[in-house]
Amino acid sequence: MTNVASHSLSSANLAAQPAPNAMSGSGHERGKAVLTTLPGLLLASAVAVSAYGLRHLPGLATFSPLILAIVIGIAFHNLIGTPAVAKAGVVFSMRRLLRIAIILLGLQLTISQVIEVGGRGIGIIAATLIATFAFTVWMGRLLGVERKLAQLIAAGTSICGASAVIATNTVTNASDEDVAYAVACVTVFGSVAMFTYPLLPGLLHLDPHAFGLWSGASIHEIAQVVAAAFQDGQKSGEFGTIAKLSRVMLLAPVVITLGLMARGTSKSEQSSARPPMPWFVLGFVALVGVNSLITIPAEAKMWIVAVTTFLLTIALAAMGLETDIRKLLAKGVRPALLGALAFLFIASFSLGLIKLIG
Repeated sequence: MTNVASHSLSSANLAAQPAPNAMSGSGHERGKAVLTTLPGLLLASAVAVSAYGLRHLPGLATFSPLILAIVIGIAFHNLIGTPAVAKAGVVFSMRRLLRIAIILLGLQLTISQVIEVGGRGIGIIAATLIATFAFTVWMGRLLGVERKLAQLIAAGTSICGASAVIATNTVTNASDEDVAYAVACVTVFGSVAMFTYPLLPGLLHLDPHAFGLWSGASIHEIAQVVAAAFQDGQKSGEFGTIAKLSRVMLLAPVVITLGLMARGTSKSEQSSARPPMPWFVLGFVALVGVNSLITIPAEAKMWIVAVTTFLLTIALAAMGLETDIRKLLAKGVRPALLGALAFLFIASFSLGLIKLIG
């Protein structure tokens, strides 16, 4: 938009302003924007790198860099303070880099993988997602949890943890404290599932296929699904991972639906600020199609996964750098209770469906 506006102005004043000056002015503005963004981008990147480093410490390897990044970012912001000069780069990381990362997530899934889950499996995953999202929003209303925060907890629990929280926030426009709280909820209860699920296959009489489906349909983060499902063997782990990736695919319609609902609400309230449509989610779907049609070499795919994870880690680091822990604590225990109830619901509902029709 800035370049278009600059071009129009320079065209309108062509007689008064020589072309070289217009060009150098445009270049100057572009360079100024880069310099303004750079400090915050470097700070968020440094926090992300620190998160990767922390994973090598005893007891922290089970946590994803995304979670550690937001924790480090929050600690930095509240103990040291995020400098004002970093503001532009932090916002850039939370918005632009996040959208790029979500688009790249599409290269981790193929249509054939979704088909491998089968009609029943997809039905169970979709029904669990819809029911969990609806239950969480409804329960949030009963508990008096703010609507936007309830939606973020619902998305994180029903779809794919922290990634779903920050993707959903592109249309809900909740505060950074809401995002941090929702990420904390899905991290805590996803970790509980990661450690408890492997103890249950024998008790619940689940074969590897059923346990993998249960893990993929109900545990929050992809990494947590992998950690839990492979405890029951290779077959369970592989199917659990595919089931989870199929669940991630549903991120696109959920975010688009929420975006349309938000725009409809905005119109009914005659608000001038209309929530943006999450067109980047269509990029995610497009790359799923590309990944389904073209065979990407294994080594290249490893790099893509690594880059995607790092970009998401930078985005969450930036989120932490904007989070005031006093505002976080002021929200009380009700959102945490909502996260716990959502976790219990998704675990029991998906298990019931698997026993009934799986």
